Amino acid sequence: MAEPVQPCAPMGLPSPSGDGAGNHAAGPVPMTVGHWDKAGRLSSVQRTIDQLLSDRPFERGAWLAVGFGAGIGAWWLLPGPWQWGAVIALCAAAVAVAPLVAPPDRFGHLHQAWIAMALMVAAGCGTIWAKSALVGAPPLPAPLTTLIAGTIVAREDPPDGGAARLVLAARLAGQAAPVRLRVLLPAPLDRADLVPGAVITARVRLQPPAPPLLPGSHDFAADAWFAGITATGAIASPVAVQRAGAGAGVWARLHAGLRDHVLARLHGSAGAIAATLASGDRGAIAPGDAQAMRDAGFAHLLSISGLHVSAVIGAVWCVVFYGLGLVPAIALRVRLPLVASLCGAGAGLVYCLITGSQVPTVRAAAGALLVLGALALGRDPLSMRLLALAALIILLFWPEALGGAAFQMSFGAVIAVIALHQARWARDLVAHRPDRGWAARLGRRALLLAVGGLLIQFALLPVALFHFHRAGVYGALANMAAIPLVTLITMPALGAALLLDGVGLGAPAWWLCARSIELVLAIAHATAALPGAVTMLPAMAPWTYGLWLAGALWLGLWSGRLRLWGLAPVGLALVLWLMTPVPDVLIAGDGRHIGITGLGPDLVVIGTGQGGFASDSLLEMAGMAGQARPLESWPGARCGSDFCALALDRGGVRSVLMIERSRRRVADDVLAPACAQADIVIAARVMPAACRPRRLLVDGAVLARNGGMTIDLARGRITTVAGSGAHPWRGQPPAGPNRATSS
Repeated sequence: MAEPVQPCAPMGLPSPSGDGAGNHAAGPVPMTVGHWDKAGRLSSVQRTIDQLLSDRPFERGAWLAVGFGAGIGAWWLLPGPWQWGAVIALCAAAVAVAPLVAPPDRFGHLHQAWIAMALMVAAGCGTIWAKSALVGAPPLPAPLTTLIAGTIVAREDPPDGGAARLVLAARLAGQAAPVRLRVLLPAPLDRADLVPGAVITARVRLQPPAPPLLPGSHDFAADAWFAGITATGAIASPVAVQRAGAGAGVWARLHAGLRDHVLARLHGSAGAIAATLASGDRGAIAPGDAQAMRDAGFAHLLSISGLHVSAVIGAVWCVVFYGLGLVPAIALRVRLPLVASLCGAGAGLVYCLITGSQVPTVRAAAGALLVLGALALGRDPLSMRLLALAALIILLFWPEALGGAAFQMSFGAVIAVIALHQARWARDLVAHRPDRGWAARLGRRALLLAVGGLLIQFALLPVALFHFHRAGVYGALANMAAIPLVTLITMPALGAALLLDGVGLGAPAWWLCARSIELVLAIAHATAALPGAVTMLPAMAPWTYGLWLAGALWLGLWSGRLRLWGLAPVGLALVLWLMTPVPDVLIAGDGRHIGITGLGPDLVVIGTGQGGFASDSLLEMAGMAGQARPLESWPGARCGSDFCALALDRGGVRSVLMIERSRRRVADDVLAPACAQADIVIAARVMPAACRPRRLLVDGAVLARNGGMTIDLARGRITTVAGSGAHPWRGQPPAGPNRATSS
């Protein structure tokens, strides 16, 4: 234990505790010493942080993007406007007190970092708040069937010949201005003149964009809000064209023609995947093949992303750079990196336009263009600062992308790759030395590739589990074979086939393209069939996921021993995640799909009109790898024509559930005693006042107000969709009592 610090007397003056001759008597330390000691320790912490920032000028800049993202994340997580305003106000206060916390004359780097991070957090929160206010469209208050007159803004045709998807600009009753609607056009009602620009009239069934089915599941209403969509639905009557449209633009026609050409040359899932690579359309892949691709970690191959854009740009860059380099007259007079970068950028933009200019594709193209700019300027294209700049540009225009799996997985993978290659041991591993032969160099590079694959798998596994509640365990190893196969064989063969078809010589290239895709599918099926190939966990709390993200970013953005401090929050988040309890009862927002866990490996469900999407969502949210089993077949359930009843024992508490099966009205004198014998009653319709269960009533009125919910019987905890915040796309819940409480 440290010895107490004795007070110092001014020079030439006797100490108050001395005898006047300089002899000091031992005595208690004055209370003010503790205060100054704390101030000294605080100053030491400030000096340490300031020195750390001074020593790492090339690493600290990337944290500005993290601060911007933290502001966006605060807007997503906090429930309402006054909390968002409080975040910005706190950031302003932090800027004001910066000279007190870190005086600029003593701690200049800490002072700058303090102010910069506060400003970036405020800017991130303000940016997404502003975009939400500018582009968001209030959702339709209630389902509606009506006759509308509108203009076709966009049309999307599925390659399997199913229902087309139209985006209409139409005026609804009670709306002051036209709104955007996304509706399905059934194939029997489709016509050749239903093209963009056409003005049509039709009867449509509309409903508000779907909220999350359960707490933690995907929020389609948020997607619709930022896309400016007021309602979704389907056309329910023959369509009358009031004014012909100009049709699709040049790029849309090229997009459709390219897709149709690929599907005409290749069939089955191989053709569908090839059409995806060429045009961006996710074709009619066989369900078994699609599931195997997801379980093997190949889902990123089924949508145009950074992998595909980078492959196209990289191929063009290499062809131009090395091709022109073979001509001495050009190589000696032209700056080849600049020319190759310009050609690669042009190819990337064309590919982006052909594939439909979807937001993920545009984001990938923007990042690739930054890399090309670095190459053209002779800068290191594989740096955290460049990656942070790309993230800032993307989040400035698409701040809502931060919460999506595509953004997190793409940037997470790149951060892992850059962090690995910047590590000293990794540089030493592949450093060129005269004493290493070609076999040793090849082996070391293969080892680094394997380590990189495992690192990416570790980095992305929590992201996949958080968003999809399932992830392929062997994805890293499988992708080590699949990604080179797609980028080095499939896509070059596809490009060559499309070019050679112009002179009638594309058949060999089509054959090679098909065989490579079939090999990818074979790898996917073999990987998905391995024992324990798929990991499933229940939904993780957002704050737990945020803890993991903070630790992962600390590990990735710093270097040296400092980064090891990130293992603490990562480890804590993983422990908390593994300890997350599985809810006992899962109730979808419509009240017609209910799942019950803890009755074996299968999820016991009940649902009228139940579909595959609802069953899969219930299974994923429960983190269960079994099947959906009807409640009627469960031995412990007693089912009649209108209700099912079963008893659950959780944590020493016995709960009797009564779940509605039909919408038929039951007489009050029959319903009242049945409800009185149940602890929890769950129904999709609004139950009469005669139904009074012992503990909890969840009916149509409660679900309309709270949305989907999960119930933890042992802890008595209820989690609802409405509990995640009052963001503008939630709409206004109907008035009425909230009866989702203990009676």
